[in-house]
Amino acid sequence: MPRKLAELQTRPWRGLSERAPLRVMFQDEARFGRIVDLRRCWCPKPWRPVCRAVVSRQYTYAYAAASISDGQLDTLVLPHVNAECMQLFVDEVARRHPNERIVLVIDGAGWHHEAAVQWPPNVRPLFLPPYSPELNPVEHLWDELREKYFHNRFFDSLEAVENQLEHALRSLEHDPQRVRSITAWSWIITSLPN
Repeated sequence: MPRKLAELQTRPWRGLSERAPLRVMFQDEARFGRIVDLRRCWCPKPWRPVCRAVVSRQYTYAYAAASISDGQLDTLVLPHVNAECMQLFVDEVARRHPNERIVLVIDGAGWHHEAAVQWPPNVRPLFLPPYSPELNPVEHLWDELREKYFHNRFFDSLEAVENQLEHALRSLEHDPQRVRSITAWSWIITSLPN
């Protein structure tokens, strides 16, 4: 990663100074739906905890990009994972950081490639090796969301799932220290340019 990052930095950025701040962000998507995530929970004796369950094929998707150096998180809730939704997300990230050079570290999903996405001038993709989700720290944000906001919960509708997801993502966006504590892995921090 350090060599590829250096290569991306040295190529000229359209419309941006080479002195513009460089922000490295890891990006990923996750599916959330009406399937209840049952987990162990505490309940006083002699009662037994009761959790409603439903199996439904209704899903929504969370897109997130985490800045490892400062814990800033950009998120969107979108209805699909496809090139069109990815384009909306990439444009939103570029809009939120207009005066920065952004290297977006992403996996090799088909909707991420250059033929599918028109990359804004201040955003450049950096692809992770194939089949290596363990290299993406954003995967751990999804674990945090599912554990803290979605376990043992029943949702009457997809709108209720989206509302809960928006609440969870907003709380993470407003807590950069927590995001950084989850995503700032030492091998990434040492690879970042000073």
